[in-house]
Amino acid sequence: MTTRVDTELEELYRDLDAVDLQPLWTITEQLLTPTPRPRAVPWLWSAAAMKPLARRAIQLVPVERGGERRVLSLRNPGLDGLPYAVGTLWGALQCLGPRETAPAHRHSPGAIRFVLEGEGVYTTVNGDACDMHPGDLVLTPSMNWHDHVNGGDGEMFWFDGLDLPMVAALDSIFFEPYPGPGENQPEPAEHNASERAYAGGTRYADGAVTGALSPAHSKLMVYRWADTAARLDRLAAASDEPLVSVEYADPETGASVMPTLACSAQRIRGRSLPVRRTGNAVHVVFSGHGSSVIEGQRFDWGPGDMFAVPSWAAAEHAADEPAELFVLSDAPVLRALGLYREEALPAPQTVTSAFTPRETP
Repeated sequence: MTTRVDTELEELYRDLDAVDLQPLWTITEQLLTPTPRPRAVPWLWSAAAMKPLARRAIQLVPVERGGERRVLSLRNPGLDGLPYAVGTLWGALQCLGPRETAPAHRHSPGAIRFVLEGEGVYTTVNGDACDMHPGDLVLTPSMNWHDHVNGGDGEMFWFDGLDLPMVAALDSIFFEPYPGPGENQPEPAEHNASERAYAGGTRYADGAVTGALSPAHSKLMVYRWADTAARLDRLAAASDEPLVSVEYADPETGASVMPTLACSAQRIRGRSLPVRRTGNAVHVVFSGHGSSVIEGQRFDWGPGDMFAVPSWAAAEHAADEPAELFVLSDAPVLRALGLYREEALPAPQTVTSAFTPRETP
């Protein structure tokens, strides 16, 4: 039987709703959860599906003026159609055809490029033309002019990573097309100026950057795979751990390469124990084959595959032969805000299912 109090309470809720108010006592459990509950789900995008579609796009979609890039963005099914790999990170496969150029622009989101395949392309960042080769990391920091030029006869594919979802959540998106003359920055007489100026410093942190924080980005715009692999070789020779990792660092400050983005390289040569971390990550397979268990689900992967590990998801990795992964995360933001936390689990997870990648119809 409805009492007078019940009736008055229903009226209160209607009146609150009418003036766009929400009573906290009805939603506390949704807002203050015991552990993070990201909407993004663990997911994998296979190279077997992406590469043929990218090649079709090269044939059908010309690179045109207007800030567009030929980019296939990773869309996490948990994010209700948003073109984001995870809640805070954009991930994508970008491709450039023979003799193509992508026009210059700049934007407030910071971006990185990790080269997967191809030769003959350079990215010009604020006047510094950075040659790109497989395994190289190229930075295009916030509000730096950048364009891409393919001077060769082959295709190039690379991973794009941006902090765009974070910047959008902060209502701070800015974008500008290059004012010219021309659609691209002038090609300098010499390429790789930042590499000549800054590559002599300490460019890597063993494991991860844990101390230094900086609001500035690294002035070194390109990190070479040969140097990264040599650092991994040194760590692997000195350790029996199944997973060794280095984080790319600002050679001047020792901080992460971007104030919002951390970039790491991992070598897997066995089975690691699971770890939970606050913050989101996207993994890109550079070489080798293996598998990862994320929250009990097994993901098998090979070169060119990309997979998402949402915040606080338990993740462990395994490979019978050495495999190398590039990892993009938002760890610098979590550390700067005092929100970073990680937890190592004592035993492997029980595998409850195996992920099947999506295929084209």
